[in-house]
Amino acid sequence: MRIGLDIDSTLHHYWDRLSDSARRRFGIDLPYEEQFDWGITRLKPQQLQVCIEDTHSRAAILDGTPYPDAVETINAWSVAGHYIHVTSHRAEGCHDATREWLERIGLRFDDLHCSYDKVSRCQELGIELLVDDSPVNIVRALEVGMLAATLRHPWNEEVCDTEDVISAPTWRELAELLEPVLAAPGSAAA
Repeated sequence: MRIGLDIDSTLHHYWDRLSDSARRRFGIDLPYEEQFDWGITRLKPQQLQVCIEDTHSRAAILDGTPYPDAVETINAWSVAGHYIHVTSHRAEGCHDATREWLERIGLRFDDLHCSYDKVSRCQELGIELLVDDSPVNIVRALEVGMLAATLRHPWNEEVCDTEDVISAPTWRELAELLEPVLAAPGSAAA
C-alpha cells in the first residue's frame, strides 16, 4: 500500500512547541485540551505565522522527539513493502532539516515532500492511505477516495466521530487498527 504520513501532531507531539512559542512570543496560552477547532483563534494570523516559523526552524525540527512506537510502526510498514511518503505542511525551506531529522530518528521512507497542499501531492503519487491529524486533510483525502487514519486530538475528534476515519490515541493502538487494512489483498504486503 502507498501510505502518506504527516509529521506535526502525527509523528511527533507538535502542539507543546506551538503553545510554548505563543506563550514566549505573545503571552498567549494555547492549552492542548481546549483546542477543539482546527483554527487557532487566540492568535492573530501574523502571530501564528511567527510561531510556526519558530517551530519549523532548523533547530526546532532537529530537536523533535517522535511519539512512542511511531518510528517502529512505520519502519515495520516499510519492511513489509509499503511505500512511505512523508508529507508535511511545512515550507519548502524546511525540507533539508526535515530529511535530516527523519534520518536521525531512523525512520524509513521513500519520499519527502514539504508543501501546503498535501492531498494533491498524495493524489499525484497514488497514495491510498493518509495518516494525518488535520481534519481538513482527512476530509479531503476521503473525498478523493483515500483511506484516512489519525491519532486522536481535540481538534479532530469530531471528524473521527462522524467520518470513516481509523483513529486511536496512540501509535501502538493505531498500528493494531491498521493491521488488517495493510494486510488486505491488494496492499503491498499482502
